[in-house]
Amino acid sequence: MTSSPVLTLNGLSKTFGSIQAADAINLELFRGEVLALLGENGAGKTTLMNMLFGHYMPDDGTIDIIDDSGHTEPLQLGNPQASIAAGIGMVHQHFTLAENLDALDNIMLGSEKFLNIRRNKPQAVQKVQKIMNDSGLVAPMDVAVGKLTVGERQRVEILKALYQDVKILVLDEPTAVLTPQEADKLFENITAMTRNGLSVIFISHKLREVLAFSNRIAVLRHGEKVGEISSKEADERKIARLMVGEDTKISSRKKIKVGAPVLELDNLTISGSSKRESISNINLSVNKHEILGIAGISGNGQTVLANAISGLVKPSSGKIKIDGKTITSNDPSSIIQAGVGRIPEDRHKDGIVGQMSVAENMIIEDLNSGKIQSRGLLNREAIMQHCSDLSSKYDVRGPGPNASARLLSGGNIQKLILARVFEASPKLILANQPTRGLDLGAAADVANRLLEARQRGSGVVLISEDLDEILSLSDRIMVIYDGNLRMAETHNRESLGLMMAGEIA
Repeated sequence: MTSSPVLTLNGLSKTFGSIQAADAINLELFRGEVLALLGENGAGKTTLMNMLFGHYMPDDGTIDIIDDSGHTEPLQLGNPQASIAAGIGMVHQHFTLAENLDALDNIMLGSEKFLNIRRNKPQAVQKVQKIMNDSGLVAPMDVAVGKLTVGERQRVEILKALYQDVKILVLDEPTAVLTPQEADKLFENITAMTRNGLSVIFISHKLREVLAFSNRIAVLRHGEKVGEISSKEADERKIARLMVGEDTKISSRKKIKVGAPVLELDNLTISGSSKRESISNINLSVNKHEILGIAGISGNGQTVLANAISGLVKPSSGKIKIDGKTITSNDPSSIIQAGVGRIPEDRHKDGIVGQMSVAENMIIEDLNSGKIQSRGLLNREAIMQHCSDLSSKYDVRGPGPNASARLLSGGNIQKLILARVFEASPKLILANQPTRGLDLGAAADVANRLLEARQRGSGVVLISEDLDEILSLSDRIMVIYDGNLRMAETHNRESLGLMMAGEIA
């Protein structure tokens, strides 16, 4: 880089108990640069950024801020207000919004005193509207955040950071719930802002956008920085080798003759309390040996559709058939007994019981198995062995089988759920955002296991906002928009993106 640095991280270290989350990491960020920060789950990326933003106090090391004149000022560590005052803004992977306040109030809370919010709202509305126009990111400002979709909350987080006129912007998985066009538009506008001096660090698992929009890539592994590379000189294989120490590869989707339908939805309709909670006359079928991909922007009905198939909501009208049999008692227990394995969108809320142990969560959907119980009495030794076997097979890392599941990281909670689902060899797998938040290696493992399940004869419904995932794994693709489902005639990225935005009838 020919420009001058605006930020230097000098020997930052952080431990949590016996875990070395960051080990003497040095990093520079230059003025007007987009720096991609990559690494597996647990590599230390978020820990490093939390030290930069003041959420964590480093055990060792310093952070320097360099102004336009070249003057270096040490950043006060462990103080988010000091980071904000220094012009650092951070958009977290896990949202930091007040759900009882509307989106505009949340945006203003980042830079206005609470008592000033009402008085200053007219100017704030104008400023936020300009940011939305410039960035292409739109979210309803007058709706309580708790009622917004995951995608809309993500946009509010980004708008909140941009509202603060930051000089250094940290983005943790910023495009996870955006269409390709929205993601490209976001980065185009971020690139335009970098020409005016904005410097950006972004964490992402989407290598396509990393290679397309970053200037430089820094890679962490096991808490250490293991390399840097210019984005012009990088490719996916080089990045993967830096991240995991070896190549990652998704198995090819082999041609295979499909079997009988394992899931049929016949004019399925759910009349929710709002448009975002409704779907209309959904018709689809998924066959054995087939992956049906459902693409769409968050908030267009995919959550409602998944909940209906999972038995969490009852249809207003229409039928659900699994393996040719109509489901009359649409509840989770009946759905599981019918042979459906469920990977939910919200792994914390719907995937585990946080207070129960890791071992208990492993068997929670299979309590009638003769392997773990006899005459209604659970075999504790068998449960622990089952947990140990699956944790090893699916690389579930954590404090142990007796620990509460809520203590696992998000990625390891997802691995727990995947272990539980795939080991049951279900007839139908409902995979809702199965790789969200997973690193490159873990995401490739999920993809390969879905393809293996397809090969064995399972039908798979893959609901994802990651178009690369949909395109690489799906035999057929449907797009959901505004509660309606349409078959995609082509697997072209641009056409699918336009369908996701409702621009192709």
